[in-house]
Amino acid sequence: MALSLLSLSSSYPLFSFSDTSSLVFRTAINSNLTCKASPFNRNNGNYNVYSSDKSCRLFYPPNYTSMSIGTDSNFYGVSDKFLKATSDELEADMDEEDEDGEGRVGFAETEEDEHEHDWGPSALPERWDVLGLGQAMVDFSGMVDDEFLDRLGLAKGTRKVVNHEERGRVLRAMDGCSYKAAAGGSLSNSLVALARLGGQSIGGPALNIAMAGSVGSDPLGGFYRSKLRRANVNFLSAPVKDGTTGTVIVLTTHDAQRTMLAYQGTSSRVNYDPCLASLVSKARILIVEGYLFELPDTIKSITKACEEARRCGALIAITASDVSCIERHYDDFWDIMANYADIVFANSDEARTFSHFSSKESPISAARYLSHFVPFVSVTDGPRGSYIGVKGEAVYIPPSHCVPVDTCGAGDAYASGILYGILRGVSDLRGMGALAAKVASVVVAQQGTRLRVQDAVKLAESFAFHHRSSNIWSDVGSDQISSL
Repeated sequence: MALSLLSLSSSYPLFSFSDTSSLVFRTAINSNLTCKASPFNRNNGNYNVYSSDKSCRLFYPPNYTSMSIGTDSNFYGVSDKFLKATSDELEADMDEEDEDGEGRVGFAETEEDEHEHDWGPSALPERWDVLGLGQAMVDFSGMVDDEFLDRLGLAKGTRKVVNHEERGRVLRAMDGCSYKAAAGGSLSNSLVALARLGGQSIGGPALNIAMAGSVGSDPLGGFYRSKLRRANVNFLSAPVKDGTTGTVIVLTTHDAQRTMLAYQGTSSRVNYDPCLASLVSKARILIVEGYLFELPDTIKSITKACEEARRCGALIAITASDVSCIERHYDDFWDIMANYADIVFANSDEARTFSHFSSKESPISAARYLSHFVPFVSVTDGPRGSYIGVKGEAVYIPPSHCVPVDTCGAGDAYASGILYGILRGVSDLRGMGALAAKVASVVVAQQGTRLRVQDAVKLAESFAFHHRSSNIWSDVGSDQISSL
């Protein structure tokens, strides 16, 4: 559901709930309370709403937007048309969620949510098929025009890391724009797709997928954890006390170009503690998101995680993430890739950047070059297809044709297909690439970045029918992939 974003000053609320507005709130004890909301009060850097009888403090309207985002000076609320909705409509919408997990735009994490896919210590699997180490970011996606970008001095089609003040400036400018909130991030897209491809015992046992990262103890962090849990991706890191969950503002123009503004919060601060070490030791594949290379302390954690994964015989995969990120942290990327990585995922521009090739060089040349240093290299080239590089050679993978609707998330979906093929024991590179290309095409042909459940089941069934498991990668480990 699209909402209107309202940016409120920290010093003077521009609007508050009307004394006559009766809404259904879901409280911290998971009960529904119909009450009249008093004006906003500020307490310890957070906006709060109290019920009229002061019996409970309410941080957010039911499953819409947060009344409190850490110590941010901006407040996000629902528009007047939602405030005028009846309590029955709001209560019904609390239980509504579309199949890709993005239909319920809210940050309330109820007790019911917490136990939907709750992994207690005794219920945790002995092994994780894939453990992702990445940025946990909540996406705010909205449609804007070129004039909007020009007015704010934003270069169309770029990704920029912004600070607290810059984010507030953009959000204030977006007042009245239509937007959606989702548990975003490139790596989470791949993990959700992989969890859905392997969610049933089709072609092999159901897969156990997990993610470690950093979210704050704010409502945005609860929203992120809840959404991943609903998609059967287990977010296993504890929230950072008093931390701020990162956000990405995704501004899409009518020519489908995306301009992204990332506010990292605590999302790039991943500490290598005993809990993370234990998780890594139980993973068959560790995949590290390239955006984590943005902070030096996190690079140290990545190195330690890769050392532990290598010691335990896991495969190690790295996602390139972004050209500008590679350029800023080129040496750090290569230290990890040359010493630990078994798999690298990149698009053609990222692969050329890793290789110090000019834009005139073909992506197949970059795939061949990188495969001298990394055993398995995946290079996507948009509608032109993709390449898999192994031992100085590269295999061309034709694109899976579709009518493109939204190219956002295509590379993430492709990576999930490769990982699924590895975990299902595929030895044929062309067959694995064809599966990955098909997964990507399904996502490109829809609106949104997440592979839908029913599409994932169809893909898994088709894959199981056409490809029988091979013994080459059935016992996944670095020695197997290095032998190609």
